[in-house]
Amino acid sequence: MRTHQPTTTLEDQRIPVRAKLAAAWTSFMFLYVYVDILALFKPGVIDDILVGVVWEFDISQTLLTTFLALMAIPILMVVLSMTLPARANRITNLIVASVQIPFAAFNAVGESWTYFYGLGVALEVIVLALILRYAWTWPRTAPSATMATAPDRKTTRAQQQA
Repeated sequence: MRTHQPTTTLEDQRIPVRAKLAAAWTSFMFLYVYVDILALFKPGVIDDILVGVVWEFDISQTLLTTFLALMAIPILMVVLSMTLPARANRITNLIVASVQIPFAAFNAVGESWTYFYGLGVALEVIVLALILRYAWTWPRTAPSATMATAPDRKTTRAQQQA
């Protein structure tokens, strides 16, 4: 028996660069948070937290404020990717993603769970590389081409009156 094949295909609409960047920063943020959350399941981590130590650092207001500031970067990049003007958006994404790559790699230094942290860092770096690619290849328009094809006011007014 023959199955009916649809004669139409799905439309593959172009996704704006801003949306790609915001989605990538959101993905990065989820990876960033979930690596930290899942790390709580490592034996001894909760015991250290209960006695006031995270990694090698004493838990303090300064430490937690620093963690919050670092976590705020990808959160703010979601908003900035959707709201900054194109030129500032491109530059901001290129700079912030470039700085985040070594920071992401630093999080795995000295860790004994190399598969877990290695995968986390690899996934974060892949998303950051996508962000760099999207920002670097942001489409450009030539001002002369836009001006040459846009009708001037006199021509438009004359066409409307005719």
